[in-house]
Amino acid sequence: MDEVSEKTWKNEEENEELRENEMVRVASGIPGLDDMIEGGFPFPSVVLVAGSAGTGKTTFSLQFLFAGAEQDEQGLFFTTLSEPTHWMLQYSSNFSFVKKEYFGNLIQYVDLGSMLNRPVDEILRYINEKIAETMPQRIVIDPVTIIGNIIKDDYRKFLFDLTNSLKSWQAVSLLTGEVRPGEMYPVEVSYAADSVILLSLKAEGNARRKYLEILKMRGTDHRTGAYPVSITREDGFVVLRTRF
Repeated sequence: MDEVSEKTWKNEEENEELRENEMVRVASGIPGLDDMIEGGFPFPSVVLVAGSAGTGKTTFSLQFLFAGAEQDEQGLFFTTLSEPTHWMLQYSSNFSFVKKEYFGNLIQYVDLGSMLNRPVDEILRYINEKIAETMPQRIVIDPVTIIGNIIKDDYRKFLFDLTNSLKSWQAVSLLTGEVRPGEMYPVEVSYAADSVILLSLKAEGNARRKYLEILKMRGTDHRTGAYPVSITREDGFVVLRTRF
């Protein structure tokens, strides 16, 4: 083999190795976000979406699921708030991205509220059984921090076991977390998650503006800093390109 041919062969071999090692990613369904995270969420992985009330956590999560449904990907939405399905439909149906026919089909809705007074092992078993029934590519638990308020001392172990279990399934899992006054994000969940996305409200004059910030995302060269977001019926949750 001559020198040129050998160099070409080595380059092709290196490119093939890079392609094999390239991380698989799943589009978030959030306009403006994928440009910040190298094309999407690492697959599989666990993502914490944290914020105080009114920052758009549930809208973000639903938009993620509906984006998957548009690609015939199965979604699974766990609620810890014991909200009936028709309530979810009532409040979310105003968004243009919501298609009611996906509920109960490509997007399954599961109430965890009735399970939260049971032993931790039973809660985990129930979650895994529901995942095994549907084999989703996208999973949401909204909000996971409610579980911590109930199981208390077992919460950290529960999160460790939960995230390890979720990572064993071929899925991207979003865990939403309520932020308590004085904290930046739920620390216990952030330790276990592969990624942390912070949603916040900042006072600007007489108004409050919503922001998104990526605090960490393993295996990803992500953008840093707080970016303003817009949430409208027509466009849903959008990360604006201008950073303040």
